[in-house]
Amino acid sequence: MNLFSGTIQTLEGSLDYASAKNRVIANNIANADTPGYKAKETVFKQVFENELTSSFQAKQTHPRHISFGQASPQQPYTIVTQQNTAYNHNGNNVDVDQEMTKLAKNQIYNQSLVDRLNGKFNSLQTVIKGGR
Repeated sequence: MNLFSGTIQTLEGSLDYASAKNRVIANNIANADTPGYKAKETVFKQVFENELTSSFQAKQTHPRHISFGQASPQQPYTIVTQQNTAYNHNGNNVDVDQEMTKLAKNQIYNQSLVDRLNGKFNSLQTVIKGGR
């Protein structure tokens, strides 16, 4: 039985992605002066296929039919190295201004996820208390 209809699990996966992205950005900023360091980026892999599989639900019309429960991927993103650019004379390609912009956007994204999760828990708390 899925008590929360997958919403909390989806928010949890999104928070995992946001924290992984935050780690990668922080690592890039920390290595901004390291010679030869290449910036990394967190990207989704097969986003379209994941969206398609999560939006289609199979209907089980008889208890003896095979269940089509979906196993969600543990890590729906990958970390890639940006090899094709060099901003500094030492081979480093970290643009600190761009990384700080990514960090700010990711913090806003993370906060919106936390706010949504708090809203879900507040709704549950209201229901448990009987609407009070």
